[in-house]
Amino acid sequence: MGEYLNPGNEAFQNIVDDVYVDKTGLIAYVNSTINTPRKLTHFSRPRRFGKSFAAKMLCAYYDRSCDSHALFEGLTISKLKSFETYLNKYDVIYLDMVRFISNSADKNAVVKDLQARVIRELKQAFPEVGSLDEPALPYMLSAIVARTNQKFIIIIDEWDALFREAKDNLALQEEYVQLLRGIFKGGPETDKTIAAAYMTGILPIKKYGTQSALTDFREFTMTRPAKLAKYVGFTEPEVKKLCRKYRMDFESMSAWYDGYSFNQVKHVYSPNSVMNAVMNEEFGNYWTDSETYDSLKNYISMNYDGLRDAVISMLGGEPVRVRIGTFQNDITSFKNKDDVLTLLVHLGYLGYDSVEKKVFIPNKEVAEAFADSVTGDKWEDVAELLRDSENLLEATIRRDEDAVADALEKVHQLNSSVLRYNNEASLSSAIMIAYYTARRFYKIIPELPEGKGFADIAFLPGKGVDKPAMIIELKYDKDADTAIRQIHDNRYQGDLKKYFGDLLLVGINYDKDGKGENKKKHSCIIEKV
Repeated sequence: MGEYLNPGNEAFQNIVDDVYVDKTGLIAYVNSTINTPRKLTHFSRPRRFGKSFAAKMLCAYYDRSCDSHALFEGLTISKLKSFETYLNKYDVIYLDMVRFISNSADKNAVVKDLQARVIRELKQAFPEVGSLDEPALPYMLSAIVARTNQKFIIIIDEWDALFREAKDNLALQEEYVQLLRGIFKGGPETDKTIAAAYMTGILPIKKYGTQSALTDFREFTMTRPAKLAKYVGFTEPEVKKLCRKYRMDFESMSAWYDGYSFNQVKHVYSPNSVMNAVMNEEFGNYWTDSETYDSLKNYISMNYDGLRDAVISMLGGEPVRVRIGTFQNDITSFKNKDDVLTLLVHLGYLGYDSVEKKVFIPNKEVAEAFADSVTGDKWEDVAELLRDSENLLEATIRRDEDAVADALEKVHQLNSSVLRYNNEASLSSAIMIAYYTARRFYKIIPELPEGKGFADIAFLPGKGVDKPAMIIELKYDKDADTAIRQIHDNRYQGDLKKYFGDLLLVGINYDKDGKGENKKKHSCIIEKV
């Protein structure tokens, strides 16, 4: 067992011995690519989404230096035909790029040092090439296979770490890309040397213009995970099973950590956060436990036209249209707001709807990260509204209609340029920002279809929350009484029909064509039933 060659199965053993969700089906996919034109796989995901766990799992499965039968017994892969075919049958080269860069004495010599270290270990393991004086890793791999007739499987964890850690060192990046091209250049040489490769990282493979730096890799990303979507994070059935086993409230788990959605899997959860909630027996924001807010704050404060407006819209619950094609898959080559928003998708701060081509804040946990990051002069007006949201919720619950109307008028006027002031969609977004604090206590359902009509926003208290439910009806150029009457006229079913407890009916209206002090004046009526 070595550091780079055949690292063994102990790392995966430690994972399985803890709270574990079976993701060994990913092995079956990699098995299907071995010795085929699809042998090179790149699967990028955000931090906290199980990238390193998957890499260690693959090492444990393929590594010929250990016996992993007992380790995988009872897991999904053990029930599939390919299980015995490839189990512990290959020499594995495993590169953890974050660990390697962190331990490197000279960051500018990382690529040369990496090759030297791996070659040194290969020479020790394969005496037949020990006398070769070859400094280039691709040629050393070819020489070994020529003598042993045994191909390698290469697993690279956090492949993009160098692009993040040395983001301004373009020469070092190019040297690294050339090394990867040498190993995975495709054609007969790669076919002779590599049985399969699996790379993982936060970013997709670096692009130069419109061309991928490593054209032979099949890419699966946060904008297009395709058939690997169920391995991005935890699926809804997996989370429900965990909730039953550990007696956690599924609705609360969903509100906090669900929200990532793909064509093939509609509900994907943040794995690290779910696990922390299970182990701590408490829901909350675990983003800060493994990620600082500095990067998010820096990115959303960049001076690109429309970026601030897009963030405000998403804080108000409105998805924002985005073009992902210009993103160069790094953290420096930004040309517009769409590039920044696309990066935030890959970092896990935003979800992406590939059908509508829109981005959105996925769940309560990430929403809190955005709220905490909205600071500084550029965001002071928005930050003030978010701070005021607690007072607004309290005013609504005590039925202080004037205070509610004044607060909503303030938030609506602030966002008038962003949220198309004179329509109900604008009012809805303004409401979602104004009631930001309510996310801690309520399940918020915009445009809830009920009975004969729509309640624009419904607030349903979470389990154990001692607060009334609320239905908010939004109108303009009418009056608050009309909004209340519409609530009464509708016969609400679904989630509201299942609710037992106090219910507040909140009717809101504003006069968009009023004169003087009545210009855009808001009014509010609150009834308790």
